[in-house]
Amino acid sequence: LGVQLAVFGVYMGASFAPNHKGMPIIAKDAKLDFFSKQVRTSRNVSGGWWATWLMGGLNYQVEHHLFPNMPRPHLAKAREIVREACVSFDVPYTETTLWRSYGIVIAYLNRVGLAARDPFECHIVSRFRKA
Repeated sequence: LGVQLAVFGVYMGASFAPNHKGMPIIAKDAKLDFFSKQVRTSRNVSGGWWATWLMGGLNYQVEHHLFPNMPRPHLAKAREIVREACVSFDVPYTETTLWRSYGIVIAYLNRVGLAARDPFECHIVSRFRKA
């Protein structure tokens, strides 16, 4: 059970992270409509049938957020309609490859995680330095 939960957890994390990490964070007091908020804070992963198979349909994250009850096989068709709506409403639609998305996630986590550190402090040296 532990192995199954660990493997499934890693797999689910690897499927969720590329769709949201590194996307804009909307301020609480921002006045965005539902459509704009969902599209701006989600990212689709391109790659055709293999990306859909690998990610279980979560590669259509924008459409999933807009239509959470829509069956996953229909999300690809909804993508075409949503992209057209984004053009007409001037809302940025984000889509990238799986590998590029992981690169965005890693860069974002490094930027956020390292922001609190002193860039001139060497953690290895400070560990062995005598006070």
